[in-house]
Amino acid sequence: MVAISHRDATMTRQLSRADRLIHQFDTVLRTLVPHAAQPSRPSPATDIVDEPMNEAEREHAVGLMRINHTGEVCAQALYQGQGLTAKLADMREQMEQAAQEEIDHLAWCDARLQELHGHTSVLNPVFYAASFGLGAVAGAVGDRVSLGFVAATEEQVGKHLDDHLRQMPAGDRRSRKILEQMREDEAHHERWALEAGGARFPLPVKLGMRLMSKVMTKSVYRI
Repeated sequence: MVAISHRDATMTRQLSRADRLIHQFDTVLRTLVPHAAQPSRPSPATDIVDEPMNEAEREHAVGLMRINHTGEVCAQALYQGQGLTAKLADMREQMEQAAQEEIDHLAWCDARLQELHGHTSVLNPVFYAASFGLGAVAGAVGDRVSLGFVAATEEQVGKHLDDHLRQMPAGDRRSRKILEQMREDEAHHERWALEAGGARFPLPVKLGMRLMSKVMTKSVYRI
């Protein structure tokens, strides 16, 4: 007998409003409850061995990975908000698929924080709610704007990951491997959004997004 996953089963029928609400609630729980997210791919760090780190280096690595974890919480919320209000059915499916891929990043960062004896941010629910609202507004405005928002967000995330790769302690090879795979995936999402017709946001909008990102990173690094 061939096993059918929950996701495959739901794709074979039209989802009702109640189905979507249940799915949405399940996604919120898997995103915000520590250790609840289950990746579809093994961690890139599975066969990687760290080199010795002192306490200051470990704490810095924890702070960086906590930021990355919260970034993935925000990504989940953005995609879910956009998928909820996107005009076209195929666009909603693309957003939901992208959100599913981002769950890998969420789970990898969560697992790495556990390995480093760190914790996820207590501010995650706040950032989830804010990001979900932004995504829902972008989706309601129109698919071209929604896709442009995805592209602009992934561009910011890519720069953010590049900065963390430069900052990561040399001994933390496992975190570095995770961030490298995340960087590759985010670049793919950015290309997809632009190729699908996403609007290219002007520089002032991108600067505003960058400012909001700095608020998140500064607050989450320690809490």
